Amino acid sequence: MRIGLLTEGGYPYVSGDARLWCDRLVRGLRQHEFDVYALCRTERQEADGWIPLPSHVDRVRTAPLWTAQDDGVVYGRRARRRFTEAYGELAAALCAAPEPGARREASEQVGPEADRFGSALYALAELARDKGGLARALGSEAAVRVLEGACRAPGALRAARAAGVPDLLEVAAYVERALRPLSLDWYEDDGLGSVDLCHATSGGAAALPGLLARHFSGIPLLVTEYGVRLRAHYLGTTDETRPVRALLASFQRRLAAEVYRRAACVTPGNAHARRWQERCGADRAKVRTVYPGMEASRFTEVGEAADRADPNTLVWVGRVEPAKDLVCLLHAFAEIRKAEPKARLRVVGTPADAEGAEYLGQCRALAAQLFPDEAEGVHAVGDNPVSFEEIGGPEVPDLAEAYAAGAVVVLSSVVEGFPISLVEAMFCGRATVSTDVGAVVEVIGGTGLVVPPRNPRALAEACLALLRDPARRERLGAAARARALELFTVEQNVAAFHSIYLEIVSHAPVRRVLVDDAGEPLPFGAPPEAHLPGRWTEPRLPGARPRWACAQDAGPRPVRAARAAMWPHAAVPAPEGAR
Repeated sequence: MRIGLLTEGGYPYVSGDARLWCDRLVRGLRQHEFDVYALCRTERQEADGWIPLPSHVDRVRTAPLWTAQDDGVVYGRRARRRFTEAYGELAAALCAAPEPGARREASEQVGPEADRFGSALYALAELARDKGGLARALGSEAAVRVLEGACRAPGALRAARAAGVPDLLEVAAYVERALRPLSLDWYEDDGLGSVDLCHATSGGAAALPGLLARHFSGIPLLVTEYGVRLRAHYLGTTDETRPVRALLASFQRRLAAEVYRRAACVTPGNAHARRWQERCGADRAKVRTVYPGMEASRFTEVGEAADRADPNTLVWVGRVEPAKDLVCLLHAFAEIRKAEPKARLRVVGTPADAEGAEYLGQCRALAAQLFPDEAEGVHAVGDNPVSFEEIGGPEVPDLAEAYAAGAVVVLSSVVEGFPISLVEAMFCGRATVSTDVGAVVEVIGGTGLVVPPRNPRALAEACLALLRDPARRERLGAAARARALELFTVEQNVAAFHSIYLEIVSHAPVRRVLVDDAGEPLPFGAPPEAHLPGRWTEPRLPGARPRWACAQDAGPRPVRAARAAMWPHAAVPAPEGAR
């Protein structure tokens, strides 16, 4: 089958999110063809180029998100009216307050506002397809006036009614950036209309092309989220005013609900993400948890070798940033040091950004205060109780050696999605002590100790319990390695997606015209069961749309006409609700 892989700021670029995961997925599914549709976040990312692509990636199409591509189209009277009506409906859906007494998540899953947002979104996409000029219209003064009218309308959110002109300008600019994928030329029969399945590797902007491919051509959509975009938005909005926060959160909620409602299948990376998705409108019957796949072979030598670590050493590995709460870990280690004078703590990692570099400096200063008698040379490995190191140095040449350096691996985060460092420690057969955040409990599954976050005393007691019990450490480490090899490898991840691809496409039969090398149609290029309507073609996943309905209810475009000529029996009535 042909897969349209939709990415945002990642694959196939050299730098970006989820690049490694997407590359492993594509290389692991060589029996399929891939077309990559990539949204680029920055000009620098585009300039850095792509990673080498395997031969079964047939096409890569990219589009920038950092700038709007104005096609120079100026709307006439009718087009302006279409835009004003569609954008007005979109703005009204964003500003509408939930019904009194209704649970927030329930009011966002179903009801007129969800339909209103989706209808307005597709109306804007149809306008962009028919006339162009959407980027200019979204950034126009008329769009700000329409948004202002929605904020002042009866029944609007209280926070929206307080929005001033700067707030409206900020929200309108945000919506314009978020809706830039609507103006792309990816949705014709020579683009996403020719694939059998769209696989969005995240929510938000990456899923928008999949929504439009489903709307225009009936292509089923699979959405994978290892980090829920709505959750990331909530965690990241701190500097905006109250009206801006309320309107942007409303936009993200509406978009997430529309993506989950229209997707044939949603695959979160863990139960924590799954709960977020279900609260935002994802149908539980359509959700399949697929754990991230990680390369286990790099940790095989450490995991299978005899434990040669210092039995008195604790290790922390990761990116240094405030969310990792190394301050709590240092205070906990001060308690550990009082009970076990031989104990040592090795902090192995690099700052994530400038904020992380500043935080690392604070942690080093705190270590010097907590251990004043040993503060001199506290950054070196030796007799000092705390050391700050980076991977690639003489003491820690690679990541596996970082985990091998300690008897117990510690995670002290206050915010965490899928804890990659814990899985790596499990591959290495290490006992772990972690804080109960994100998907930690789901990943550990009883093979490590879990304590409340921001509790240095509990963290210290758990670490001491393992430092003083070598047999227990060995048992937990062996169980952790076995669990990681069963659930978190690249092989299980690839196999899971292969199965999901087949399940979705088996209920959305192939409808494109197959041709030979000369361009002539191949009447028998697809097996007969691929275009025989019947009960087996009905979607098993709720919300999935049968592809056999597309030949009739789509517009009279050339390729669709060819499909109807080749398969006249395909023009059957679409099932109720397919549109």
